[in-house]
Amino acid sequence: MKFLIVFALALAVVSADVPVHPKDLPASGVPEGRITNGKTATAGQIPYQVGLSFSSSSGGWWCGGSLIESTVVLTAAHCTSGASAVTVYLGATQRTNPKQSFTVNSSNFRQHSSYNSLTLSNDISIIIIPAVSLSSDINTVALPAVASSYSTYSGDNAMASGWGLTSDKATAVSSNLQYATLKVIDNSVCQKTYGSLTVTSKTICTATTDATSTCSGDSGGPLVLSSSKVLIGVTSFVSSKGCESGNPAGFVRVTSYLDWIKANSK
Repeated sequence: MKFLIVFALALAVVSADVPVHPKDLPASGVPEGRITNGKTATAGQIPYQVGLSFSSSSGGWWCGGSLIESTVVLTAAHCTSGASAVTVYLGATQRTNPKQSFTVNSSNFRQHSSYNSLTLSNDISIIIIPAVSLSSDINTVALPAVASSYSTYSGDNAMASGWGLTSDKATAVSSNLQYATLKVIDNSVCQKTYGSLTVTSKTICTATTDATSTCSGDSGGPLVLSSSKVLIGVTSFVSSKGCESGNPAGFVRVTSYLDWIKANSK
């Protein structure tokens, strides 16, 4: 598992904490697990959820993603970065028991050309896959309308999902898809923890009340607005102090990349 280099820029030192991609948290002895303190999803409850098993010459890692078209998966750039191939799991609640799966190589990745692993900016990628058969277990999630591009979503509830770790000290693997409802907070609040170089207008942050948060293994997964079932975020970072630290969780703001998504979904 790759580890993120902590900010070297002096301007970034504006808080007592630093953000890290969930998959770059120190290993706890297991490769995957679930969202911390989440609930278990039922079959067909989150049909847009995708599981992604990446491989490279230096090892492998697990991420999540969202099916936005029958041939397009949206995920995080820090998930595709350095990978040579990925196995895509669709329609799974049990992680290793998908309804459909495909393996594609890195030529099918559309990683944002301006992704920066130091500032965590532009942490977004697309994976092109063979067309899937849509059903009650496998279906797409709607993208936000262009008209909502200036919405902050602050105060709204949104659902995050994935197979990330159950806790910072997890010692066993859970194979079941998990989800949690998180409240979106204002970016000005999130900047008090991570600073303005990381938390920009292209970021969404959520509170992690009662130690409920995304964690290692959830990277690249969806954040979906509870009221409209629209995809508003891609899981990007958590606190270096751990998923149960109580510090905000960070997501790529999908509305900031609608043009990029359209251009790279062809």
